[in-house]
Amino acid sequence: MRAPRRWIPGAVALVLGLWMGCGDDDDDVGTEADEHGVGAQCSTVEDCDEEGQQCLTQFKGGYCGIEDCTGDLDCPEGSACVAHEDGTNYCFRICIDKSECNLNREPEWESNCSSNITFVDHEGGKACVPPSG
Repeated sequence: MRAPRRWIPGAVALVLGLWMGCGDDDDDVGTEADEHGVGAQCSTVEDCDEEGQQCLTQFKGGYCGIEDCTGDLDCPEGSACVAHEDGTNYCFRICIDKSECNLNREPEWESNCSSNITFVDHEGGKACVPPSG
């Protein structure tokens, strides 16, 4: 005859805690590009998250782009290398829909998901671009 199984309350709490903690945390933080602040609003370069980013102030609300990329491999996941009108390449946040563009921006400085952009080696697609300021 088998002894009845007894659950230890602590073990139940541990299993429940682990189960509730599981999930895709990336849904809350966006892409790697969002984590690095690519496409975030800025007033000066000091507002951008990381070294190598520039604040492109010709856009309303500014735009943090990683400077001097030579291709998409130089950019974090969720961004692509763009040939900008100032003659420099920057990593810009890529998108399918406008809702992907504004994790790091205030509503009054929203970016649009635009296909009017020149990618260095990305095939088609769109990037997050705020209106010109």
